[in-house]
Amino acid sequence: MNKGVFISLEGGEGSGKSSQINLLRNWLDLIWPRPVIATREPGGTIGAEEIRQLLVTGNRDRWDTVVEALLMTASRRDNVVRLIKPALDRGEAIISDRFFDSTTVYQGIVGGVDADLIDTLNSRFLDDIKPDITLLLDIDPAIGLARVQNREGDENRFESKGMAFHQQVRQGYLSLAQNNTQRFIIINADQDENQVHKDIIAALTPRIKAISGT
Repeated sequence: MNKGVFISLEGGEGSGKSSQINLLRNWLDLIWPRPVIATREPGGTIGAEEIRQLLVTGNRDRWDTVVEALLMTASRRDNVVRLIKPALDRGEAIISDRFFDSTTVYQGIVGGVDADLIDTLNSRFLDDIKPDITLLLDIDPAIGLARVQNREGDENRFESKGMAFHQQVRQGYLSLAQNNTQRFIIINADQDENQVHKDIIAALTPRIKAISGT
C-alpha cells in the first residue's frame, strides 16, 4: 500500500470533534497497516501552533475575516508541508480536527470573504492536498455552545461571536456537505459519545475498505 488516507472532522463549537478523534484514532490503529496521526487546525506543527494563538485568543474583533483566512491558510500550509503530505506519502493515516472546509464556512460563507479568494487559498497553497473523507459532526449550536461554556483556557475567540454567527456556521456546513456528498458524511452529534462513535465507524468502514483495497 502506497496511498495514505486523510480524514477531516468538521463542525461547530462543542460538536465533540476532539473526543471523536481520539476514539477514531484508536479504531484506525487496529485496522490501518501504518501509523495513524492526529492533528488539528489551526495548529499541528510548531509554527502553526504559534499562528493558532493569534487566531483563537483575544477579542472577537481582533481580526477581520480576510486576515483570518490568510492566517488560517498560513497555518494550514505549514501543517501540510511539514506533517500531512509527508505522512500521506508514507501511506499513513491522518485525522485532522478541521481543514480547509472551516475556512470556506467560517471566513467565506459566514464571514463574507470573496469565494474566489477562498477557493484560491484552498487550492493553490496546499499542494493539492484535500481530505478523502470529511465527517461533519452536526449539532444545534445552542447545545454545542452549552457544552463548551466552562471550557478552561482562553481559546474562546470564536465561541464569543454570538448565537446568530454559530447558526450561520451550522447552515454553511450543511450546505457545503449537501454539495459535496461524495466526500462528506453527516453525523448526528447530539447523541451519547459512544453512539456517535458507532455511527462514525458504520459510515467509515466501507470507505476505508475501498481506499485500502481490503
